[in-house]
Amino acid sequence: MASFEWKKTWPLHLLVLPVVIFAIIFNYLPMFGNIMAFQDYKPWEGFFGSQWVGFSHFEALFKFDDSVQVIWNTFIISVLKIVFGLIVPIIMALLLNEIRKMSIKRGIQTMVYLPHFLSWVILGGILIDILSINGGIVNRLLESGFGIEPIFFLGNGDWFRTVLVTSDIWKEFGFSMIVYLASISGVNPDLYEAAEMDGANRFKQTWHVTLPAMLPIIIVISTLQLGNILNAGFDQVFNLYNPLVYDKGDVIDTYVYRMGLESGNFSFATAVGLFKSLISFVLIVVAYRLAYKLANYRIF
Repeated sequence: MASFEWKKTWPLHLLVLPVVIFAIIFNYLPMFGNIMAFQDYKPWEGFFGSQWVGFSHFEALFKFDDSVQVIWNTFIISVLKIVFGLIVPIIMALLLNEIRKMSIKRGIQTMVYLPHFLSWVILGGILIDILSINGGIVNRLLESGFGIEPIFFLGNGDWFRTVLVTSDIWKEFGFSMIVYLASISGVNPDLYEAAEMDGANRFKQTWHVTLPAMLPIIIVISTLQLGNILNAGFDQVFNLYNPLVYDKGDVIDTYVYRMGLESGNFSFATAVGLFKSLISFVLIVVAYRLAYKLANYRIF
């Protein structure tokens, strides 16, 4: 039986073989480099010639004030992105669902998810221009319309976090909204008719019919986001931050980049990255278990 199945499916296995080889070369083989986290790695000495230092880099991770601050920054920024990145798409999906003219509905949907396909290199340049303290359109509007002094959005740590969260939501909420619109489209229209006959207005129909129908997918997405709680978005932060906001805007990924590639402290940077990976792995396992328990979500 097994040989018969293999004869039928071997073309599919052959088709996926290049992807498997690619994953092994670029995802699994580099994992051997994590040995640097336990060494005083020197490039000219290699993996086998560098001195073994055990867990000293991990101990330093929790002793350095910069490292602790970076972990705290990552946690705050990630939590804010997850919370608002969950609320905004739900609200927008509910509002868009109330539009009855399909041409307008599709036009709005296209416009709001278009930023998802733009890279942070492009969006970072746009944000730097419009938020500039010298001639940026936002500061011009604040000054001319409200009499507010120009704000250094990308040079003040508190404002920088606000920019990170707001711009990330603006970029991604339209794409996330598609999932919720799909769940809304699956609601039985008879439920709305029954609610209307019972005297429920549009708000009550949304509260008692639409939201309960969306609840399973909301639970799945929110629990799975736990695995990304230490991913604050390297591309975004790297294209927007500067030394003035390191204390509030530096995250684990950018810290690893600076310590490893710019400062040449490869072992310490690897230890920080490995610490993040281990915590993320645990969170992903917990997230999938929660998704299974709360919403009966399974990978296979």
